[in-house]
Amino acid sequence: MTIISRWGLAVTAGVLAVAFNANAQEKHYRFAHDQQLNSGYSVAYDIFSAKLKQLSGGKMLVDQYPGAQLGQEPQLLQLVKSGDLDFAIVSSANTATISPQAGVMSLHFLFRDENHMVKALADPKVFEAIRDMIDQTVQGIHVIGLGTQGLRNMYSKREIHKIEDIKALKIRVQATATEDATFAAYGAQTVHMPFGSVYTSLRRASSTSERIRSTSISSTSITNPRLCFR
Repeated sequence: MTIISRWGLAVTAGVLAVAFNANAQEKHYRFAHDQQLNSGYSVAYDIFSAKLKQLSGGKMLVDQYPGAQLGQEPQLLQLVKSGDLDFAIVSSANTATISPQAGVMSLHFLFRDENHMVKALADPKVFEAIRDMIDQTVQGIHVIGLGTQGLRNMYSKREIHKIEDIKALKIRVQATATEDATFAAYGAQTVHMPFGSVYTSLRRASSTSERIRSTSISSTSITNPRLCFR
């Protein structure tokens, strides 16, 4: 996941890299995402808002809008870009809707395991590369942080053990050329839909499978004994 802002703001190593008047009155900013309050996105908000409040001496207060209250991630990107939203958390896949290069993070087998992924995203050089990529390709949006909720798993009505098991399945993916091309190469049929529609679509068989993180499953109560999570 990527934390974006309409400013080049950085809160790292105890330094607040944004100018504000110490005598100014407190100001509220809007921070949006499409996950629930007990999700990793919400935890990221808690950490970010607390740090910003601390470093600004209580002058900069951030209000959270979870659960896609202000729109799905592609809409949040546009709101930040237009200056109608201050901060948002979006996936790299959805970021590719405005900066196609971000789709590289949707490639499969980039990381050996979760520890490798966490180490890579914590590498300042990786952050700088992604920050600079967005700065060079999109106006009005700046990356101020990277994070992860873990590797994605397959969530399906049947068990998935190998790539061949995906063939002919309808799989919900985020609307990026990278994911469309990858799953098409596996022989699957891709379906685009907002995260909030996944559970309903699985029950109605609009989509027979979904790639999703276990943290997202637990935070949104997407559980059903007829569905198999592998």
